[in-house]
Amino acid sequence: MSIEIRDLTVRFKNGVTAVDHASLTIPKGIYGLLGENGAGKTTLMRVLTTVLRPSGGSAFIDGLEYTAPNYGKIRRKIGYLPQEIDLYPQLTVRECLTYMGELAGVEKHTLNRRIDRTLERTGLAAHQKKKMRQLSGGMKRRVGLIQALLHEPEFLIVDEPTTGLDPEERIRIRNLLVDFSENRTVLLSTHVVEDLAATCTRLAVMQKGKFLYAGEVKGLMEQAQGCVWICRTKEEACARKLEREYLTAGKQLVDGGIQLRILSPDKPPVDCLPGEATLEDAYLFLAGRKAGLP
Repeated sequence: MSIEIRDLTVRFKNGVTAVDHASLTIPKGIYGLLGENGAGKTTLMRVLTTVLRPSGGSAFIDGLEYTAPNYGKIRRKIGYLPQEIDLYPQLTVRECLTYMGELAGVEKHTLNRRIDRTLERTGLAAHQKKKMRQLSGGMKRRVGLIQALLHEPEFLIVDEPTTGLDPEERIRIRNLLVDFSENRTVLLSTHVVEDLAATCTRLAVMQKGKFLYAGEVKGLMEQAQGCVWICRTKEEACARKLEREYLTAGKQLVDGGIQLRILSPDKPPVDCLPGEATLEDAYLFLAGRKAGLP
């Protein structure tokens, strides 16, 4: 299973270009899509879920082109967890999943077996008689994941799956996505760098409708090696000056002054030690350079 995006463009009637001549190959496994809000990630996913037709270019799933005559076949290959999900608050978890599975065309006996299995796998078996409105945000996201998987899609698309969740639920959702990616392609779109660092070995970085980078996570991090500086100063005025002149990834009050995490190919003119680059550093460094920041 692979997804090919070739010179894809989405331009809206108001003149805004949300995806701008983008090309990308998404292989089997879990693949990250990273970018700030408004980068074009959700628009791209709307194309890949057949909700939106592109203005130009093309996309393929296992060689099957995204065209209107093929949308029915493509939808059977896709599972989707949107950022906002509100699944029938009056139904129980079990009723909701049964209804969604029937809509997806899953045979009743097979559907019951899959619901049993996935409820156990996601830790929701004990909660299956609760109304959807009674669930926490994290539980609702887990139900959302189950409904997206009931017809066993080859391509799972998830949009900001951990937004608004507490740390424990974020970890649970990330681990579930890694498990689910074993035999399928998962596209994980987020602006939370930590989620990708914990789940992906490959990713693409999107900014203003274009891909700034696509490849191995380690390859992106290598671009920031030697460009991370841990700087200390005792003076607030000096700290503010550094923040104005350099891309700053972090700021802390420490004993004896202020510590800044600065991203720059050149060592700042204060007391600094080299730091080890994280994925967040690499992303900020790449995005900052493309935006023309110092």
